[in-house]
Amino acid sequence: MAWSLLLLLLLIGGSAAFYFRDRSLRRGLAQARRAKEKVELEESRLFEFLHSLGEAFSTDLRPDDLHRLVVESAIRILNAHGGALYTVNRDGLGLGARFISRGCPPLAEVPPHVLQQIENNPQALHGYLRLHTVEPGEGLVGKVWRDEDAILLLPQDTRLSQLRDNTHQTHSAMLAPLVFARQNLGVIAIANGPLSAAFTDADFSTFKAIAEQSAFALYNAMIYLLADEKKRMDSDLQVAQEIQRILLPPGSPTLRNYEIDGINLPARQMSGDYYGYIRVAPDRWGVAIADVSGKGVPASLIMAMCRSVLRGQAVGKTSAADVLNQVNRQIYPDIKEDMFISMAYLLLDENGNDITLCRAGHDAPLLYKAGTGAVQKLNPPGMALGIDSGDVFERITRDFTLQMETNDCLILYTDGVTEALDIKGNEYGFKRMTLSIQASAHQSAEAIRKHLTDDVMEFIGGHEQNDDITLIVIRKK
Repeated sequence: MAWSLLLLLLLIGGSAAFYFRDRSLRRGLAQARRAKEKVELEESRLFEFLHSLGEAFSTDLRPDDLHRLVVESAIRILNAHGGALYTVNRDGLGLGARFISRGCPPLAEVPPHVLQQIENNPQALHGYLRLHTVEPGEGLVGKVWRDEDAILLLPQDTRLSQLRDNTHQTHSAMLAPLVFARQNLGVIAIANGPLSAAFTDADFSTFKAIAEQSAFALYNAMIYLLADEKKRMDSDLQVAQEIQRILLPPGSPTLRNYEIDGINLPARQMSGDYYGYIRVAPDRWGVAIADVSGKGVPASLIMAMCRSVLRGQAVGKTSAADVLNQVNRQIYPDIKEDMFISMAYLLLDENGNDITLCRAGHDAPLLYKAGTGAVQKLNPPGMALGIDSGDVFERITRDFTLQMETNDCLILYTDGVTEALDIKGNEYGFKRMTLSIQASAHQSAEAIRKHLTDDVMEFIGGHEQNDDITLIVIRKK
């Protein structure tokens, strides 16, 4: 009897243990199945989002369209009522709303006067949010951007009060920073109203994955946009460079008793230097060299203006100073206070020996005398163009006459020659320039110019050219 009772108890205990083990196993399998379904759902959602982006990138997608696509795809995939995308402004100091969908609550702080306007004009809120710049830490969007931390707001979260107004009763929301390659590009947010279920942890996980992929897409779009802008700018600069090349002499004029040769070597794509030859009378020529303070496109635009005025004033005049006086008076009202133009302008008669020179604050021309082999600086007084309206300029800037003899050379240049730097930071300087002139002065004007240019470039070596280089050589036959 005892043995039978014991056997019965063992059978009952074994059955109970088997039942609970089976129940536990089934519960574990169900949990695993739900976890798998959760992962599969998240993967399916993310794949759908990536598919939407992929289709969009296969077309010529504008930034505004990409912003809309990111938000609307997130709304659709997560069954949200509304959403918004904020990205960093160009100055990097705040966020601007790039897309706000219908049904999206205000994600930035709204002033009381705007809230009052909403009662009569619901569009006032949308207009304000699109124009308002969100600063770091301002409202939920500003805090997420500053902290770089995603947040899930559930119905009991007191922070949801910031997303409620007379037209929006937000039940739950999710916000995430858009970070890629260590760059904080902005914030994406979606929200649900009280008629929808609150977002779940699974939704939040999917949303953060969407934010990561959105940041990647926005970053790539930004890179493509910058590359496209650079391509357009390079094209515009190439056109401008060609126009500037046309403004410089296509070659050197042939004169009866003189040889002349010049060159311009820009440090950048655009040059702030200028040189030119102007036929002012049948046997008289004007020769100009100039340098605008600054470099690049702004300097080249000022120089183009100066060239136009100079050519308009030069014809028929016999005084170099008179020409520069008129040029100064015309350009002074249109030139910025922090800019000026140095210029040397001379007049020569093909049949004579005299040259009339006026130096408006420009580097002193160098005169090589064949009889002695000496090189001297010509330093007549003068003031740069654009500094004074005219009275002081005309009192200081005067004509200076020099006489040229056979084989004498006059060299006009910009400071890009004497201030050229080698790899150690040493300047080319006046002494080396003098030696180069003396070494080639017995040759033609073209040969002297080429020898001097080659010497400067050899001195610079592998170092980047730090300023525009312009040279004119005039040699008396």
